[in-house]
Amino acid sequence: MSPFEHGEVFVLDDGGEVDLDLGNYERFLSLTLGKDHNITTGKVYNEVILRERRGDYLGKTVQVVPHVTNEIQDWIERVAVLPVDGSQEAPEICLVEVGGTVGDIESSVFLEALRQFQFRVGRENFCLIFVSLVPVLGSVGEQKTKPTQHGVKELRSVGLSPDVIICRSSNRVELSTREKISVFCHCPPSHVLSVHDVSNIYHVPIILAEQNLHGILRDHLKLERIMTPEPDLVRWTELATSVDIFEEQVKIAIVGKYTGLSDSYLSVLKALKHASIAAKRALEICWVEASDLEPETQKTEEEKHAAAWKVIEEVDGIVVPGGFGSRGVEGKVLTVEYARRTGKPILGVCLGMQVMVIEHCRNVLGLRTATSQEFAEQDKDQAEGAKKGDREEETYAVVFMPEIDPAVMGGTMRLGARPTDVLLRDRQQKPTLAGQLYKQRDEVWERHRHRYEVNPELLGRLEEAGLHFVGRDKTGARMEIVELDREKHPFFLGTQYHPEFQSRPLEPSPPFLGLILAASGQLREYLRTNGAN
Repeated sequence: MSPFEHGEVFVLDDGGEVDLDLGNYERFLSLTLGKDHNITTGKVYNEVILRERRGDYLGKTVQVVPHVTNEIQDWIERVAVLPVDGSQEAPEICLVEVGGTVGDIESSVFLEALRQFQFRVGRENFCLIFVSLVPVLGSVGEQKTKPTQHGVKELRSVGLSPDVIICRSSNRVELSTREKISVFCHCPPSHVLSVHDVSNIYHVPIILAEQNLHGILRDHLKLERIMTPEPDLVRWTELATSVDIFEEQVKIAIVGKYTGLSDSYLSVLKALKHASIAAKRALEICWVEASDLEPETQKTEEEKHAAAWKVIEEVDGIVVPGGFGSRGVEGKVLTVEYARRTGKPILGVCLGMQVMVIEHCRNVLGLRTATSQEFAEQDKDQAEGAKKGDREEETYAVVFMPEIDPAVMGGTMRLGARPTDVLLRDRQQKPTLAGQLYKQRDEVWERHRHRYEVNPELLGRLEEAGLHFVGRDKTGARMEIVELDREKHPFFLGTQYHPEFQSRPLEPSPPFLGLILAASGQLREYLRTNGAN
């Protein structure tokens, strides 16, 4: 999926690469989903074709109805019982989101499958929620119901009638508007709910609870035996309220390649937000296009170049997130160099960590041509020479992982949750920053998405030059965490994995929390009060 069109690719524990929506569900509901929870048309058709090839259909003509629609229903029933909350017990409720808009060609087969599914499981086990926009037009602020009316009409034309209608609007949906929607959309007035703009997204579950969504679902799905009369939202309410009252601000720059669409870094944004809440700071994000920092931009667009560097100089901390390809990499290298020399807190993620290594090779080890094998000329002889330790090898600070075929890009990445051994003390027996942030855990599981790694043949020289590799995989050969001594830099940390994917509103990711605390001048006190030595 192109980050310019769809936003980020969210990575699950089992290595599934999915739409960012699944990340929203994991964060809000504190779930751990798997690749099978992401049902796509391609997956469904592939399974149907495989079944036909195996002879499962006994030579019958394979059709959209019933074979494709049955496969969708079977898939839903199969994943609905998979444990997702760590209890190893089957869930009581399975939430199915059908993406897109009613009437889209892409979703038509899924809507037909759901029409059949309501009879397969029974109406008492099937609740349909329709989410619709209620625009506010004109200077008088009139709320228009026609989009909702037409959406429900289209939905009912395929045999589905909503049990609950959630109205998305800039203002609270008025009672008269909700009653009108109820009349024209065949839905009880109490089941037409308002989800209007709020000061922060954490208020949304609260306003739904205020409108008795939990009671509607409890009564419709006969969940009295497992649901309390009122949901326990005490901690969540405290979270939503606290976000509104923070006065002190922390400014973080995200130096990226896809800054034209903020969803390209959605999980990074959420992880920073979670960390800023824990640090009791209002978060301000400053976007910096990495290529704007490069000398080439200075030659052609001097004002843009100067403005980008002004942002870097003024922020409290920097994140260099992941990405692929050479565009903008030199700007990231310059950012890392600036942060290292000035002591500005910086966190590098995936490519960001690799850039930290490249910068150290160039400016500390003196390997001025150091780069990544990803960016070098893809000449086979040159690549083979680098692997064999020829003279050219020294220029590669980052190389293909040995199990990767450089000629094949698709399906070759190291994906999913994997263990990292964290060194709690460095060579001088000083506590490592990573070990302190992870509260003395010597093993952490984090999610990965990469096909390149730090060149293991340069590790000794890099360590001697002050770049400490304090996290490694179970083989000890693959570098996972890098940092500088805190006596030389207050916060210089890089991770090969993506810690943002496991950040939660009430449990922020340790590396991101460390960055925010360092950027707001709270890190030393945090480490002291949390028992870190």
